[in-house]
Amino acid sequence: MKVILQNLTKVFPGRSRKNKADVIAVKDFNFEIPDGELIGLLGPSGCGKSTALNLLCGLLQPTAGKIFFGEDDVTELPAENRGVGMVFQNYALYPHLTVKQNILFPLENRKGAQRLSKEEMLQKAQEAAKLVQIDELMDRKPGELSGGQQQRVAIARALVKMPRILLMDEPLSNLDARLRLQTREEIRRIQRETKITTVFVTHDQEEAMSISDRIVVMKDGEVQQIGRPQEVYDDPVNLFVAKFLGTPPINVFSGRASSGKIYIGKDAVLEAGHVPDQELYVAIRPEGFVLKKDGALGCRLGRVEVMGRDISVVSTNDACTEASIRSIISAESVVDTKSPEVRFDIKPGKIFLFAKDTQERIR
Repeated sequence: MKVILQNLTKVFPGRSRKNKADVIAVKDFNFEIPDGELIGLLGPSGCGKSTALNLLCGLLQPTAGKIFFGEDDVTELPAENRGVGMVFQNYALYPHLTVKQNILFPLENRKGAQRLSKEEMLQKAQEAAKLVQIDELMDRKPGELSGGQQQRVAIARALVKMPRILLMDEPLSNLDARLRLQTREEIRRIQRETKITTVFVTHDQEEAMSISDRIVVMKDGEVQQIGRPQEVYDDPVNLFVAKFLGTPPINVFSGRASSGKIYIGKDAVLEAGHVPDQELYVAIRPEGFVLKKDGALGCRLGRVEVMGRDISVVSTNDACTEASIRSIISAESVVDTKSPEVRFDIKPGKIFLFAKDTQERIR
C-alpha cells in the first residue's frame, strides 16, 4: 500500500502560563512511501517522529495537510477504520490473556461482514504466530515470556488482521543489545515476507540504517533529509544529519577556506579551489583517516584502543568542536604510542564542508 503525506502539520496549543506559544510537532511533512517498503523515521527525542506515526494511525488528527493510503484520503477516517497495525514501545499486551488470546483479540472485535468464523480466526492466529516463531508458546501468558518473546506477540497481534500499513513505535528500545540485534533482523525478515508497507520509528540510527529501505531524518518537527541509508550517510545535506548518523559520530572541526585550500588550524587538509574564502565547519568520518608519518593533519595523541579488526586512535586538536577525535584505522597499522603527535591524510570522500552560519552543506 502506497502512503502519501501532503503538507502534514500538527500544532499543539501552548498550555503553560509562562509560555503560551504553540508547539509545532510536525511541520509541512511531504513524503510518498512506496508500496511494500520499510521506512525508518529517525531523529532525537522531541523531533516529531512519534507524532507523525500517531497521525498516520489516526490517534491524532492533523492541524493541516492530507494523508492518503493508496488513492483513499484517510485524513478524517477513525483509527479503527484505517486498516493499520500498531506495535507499541511497551508491547501493550493483556497480562491475563494467553499468547493465543492476545493474538486473537483484534479478530474477535470485528463486526458485520468482516467477522470471521472461530476456525478462521484460529487459523490466522496460528499463521501469525508461526511467522514470528512463537507458535509453541500459544498457551503461555505474557508474564511467562522474555522481552523478545513479548515483542513477537505484539508483532503477531498487529499482523494477524493483515493491515494495509504496519506502524512500529520504538519497538526495540526495551530489549538488551543482543536481543535488539536479533529482533530487528526478525522484523526485516517478517516485513519482506509479508510485503506490508511499514513505518518504523527509532532514535537509534544504527537500527534505522540496518533494516530500512529509506530513512527520514527529522529535527524539531521538520524533515531534514530523505533517502536510502547509505546515500544519506555518504551525502548529508547539513551538519545535523552528518552528526546524527554514524557510530562513532563524525568529527567536526572549525576550519576555513583560503586560497583554494581547506585548513584545520595551520594544516591544509583538502584542495578546494571552487570554495570562496570563508570560515566553515570541516567534518570527517572516523573511517576517513589514513595514518601517515607526514600526513596533512596533525593531532595530539591520546590513546590507542584495539578493537579486533580495527584500531581506534583517540586524539585531540584545538580546532575540534568536541573534546576528542576518534579515528578508525586498520588493525595492520602501527601507531607510535611514544610519539606525542599522530598525523593523518584524509580520504576525500569522507570529508564534508558546512557553512558556519546555516550549517548547510558546501559542495
